[in-house]
Amino acid sequence: MLHLAELLMTLPSQGEHPPLSEVPVELQLLFIGAVYLGSLLISRLSIQIGIPAILGVLVLGLLINIKVLNITADEVANLQLFSLALLLFYAGLKTDIQAIRNFLKYGLMLAIGGVLLSTLMLGLGLLWLGSHDAAGLDLGLAHTMPFGVAMLIAACLGSTDTGPTVSVLRQVGRLMPQRVQLLLEFESAVNDPSALITYQLCTVLFIAGVGTTTSALEMTQTILGGLIQQLASGLLLGVGFGYLARLVINRMVTDKEQLLIVAMSIAFIDYGFTHLVGGSGFVAVYVTGVFMTNLHYCKAEVNHEALQEVLAPFNTMTEITIFLLFGLLLNPADLLPSLPIGIGAAAMLMLVARPLSVLCFQPFSPFSWRESLLISWCGMRGAVPLALSFNVVQAIPNLRGLPAGAATALAHNAQSIVFIVVILNLLVQGLSLPPLCRWLNGRAGPVSSS
Repeated sequence: MLHLAELLMTLPSQGEHPPLSEVPVELQLLFIGAVYLGSLLISRLSIQIGIPAILGVLVLGLLINIKVLNITADEVANLQLFSLALLLFYAGLKTDIQAIRNFLKYGLMLAIGGVLLSTLMLGLGLLWLGSHDAAGLDLGLAHTMPFGVAMLIAACLGSTDTGPTVSVLRQVGRLMPQRVQLLLEFESAVNDPSALITYQLCTVLFIAGVGTTTSALEMTQTILGGLIQQLASGLLLGVGFGYLARLVINRMVTDKEQLLIVAMSIAFIDYGFTHLVGGSGFVAVYVTGVFMTNLHYCKAEVNHEALQEVLAPFNTMTEITIFLLFGLLLNPADLLPSLPIGIGAAAMLMLVARPLSVLCFQPFSPFSWRESLLISWCGMRGAVPLALSFNVVQAIPNLRGLPAGAATALAHNAQSIVFIVVILNLLVQGLSLPPLCRWLNGRAGPVSSS
């Protein structure tokens, strides 16, 4: 007890922000262990209440909101990069093509085309909200949000999240048709790389060429050429590492527990090598995950279920870390100026952008209108938008034509908008989806589970 008191005495007084290296490692371990144990408890309580477990973790981070550890922007960016790579690799492992082979074409249209449509519609909606006096938000530009900022925020929110989706689907249970659940899981896995590519496209369109005299046509050709090269390299290397993973598993793995070492090693080598040669590391790790989960292996105990099983705890840990970190670093008072436009953006996403992006593909859908309604209302956002929001803070000051004095305020407001949309989206859809399923089943009888 005396030793603990001595450690506590080494903490700085309120208002000081020491670097992480100056905090005693014993207190770091104590804090990390207590927070993760608390996240487990609050996750269980969240599920009992009927909301996604990850939302409870985010609220826990906000309640703690510790300011003792001074984590730099570079440290946060590195952690988010690591987290996104792991999340995308696991999303690839969750992309079971065989499970939805009867409606694979529609699933791809929804996961890729739906992200593009919802991003564009939400971006236009944010542009309107940011330029409308009734929004009541001062973004530092006389109530005007630049189109580039609106599109970057919308691109952040383009991806639905596997974790909250699966969490809510477990609560719904048999109220939702099995094939609808399979589609939602497939969509939430595939649209992660789709949203990242869309975000990257928005970034290069609105940031590339800053401070140069290159013509618009030449700059567009350069941007598109570079993007195509990155995507093609990521795709090819992802396929190659997928086959390499199968070779390593067949030759070196003697029991299922070793799959974790192989999978993590392949994922990190894949991302790092692809990035070093100029390709898209995120595309590469996703494609590798897809190939690993859809290939056949020599040993019967090695299959896509086994791969998902060994990676699932690390994926959960990654999601919890992203939500906790966001809650720990965010000052709740900073949300107040962005609250009006955040609520408006959440309403546009849930009531306009997401439903229209689903219903636009209804002519190609094998699902009924009732099932499509469920699909459109189950587009929950989560870890990927929050992780990308840290990148937005660094990207917005580099936008072309943005006054230097407005960049900082605009960047922080953008991150606050992403946070507000995510938390409202999880809360509203997480609480309302089970009653919606029961209401639809009660009005029209049980939906087919075929």
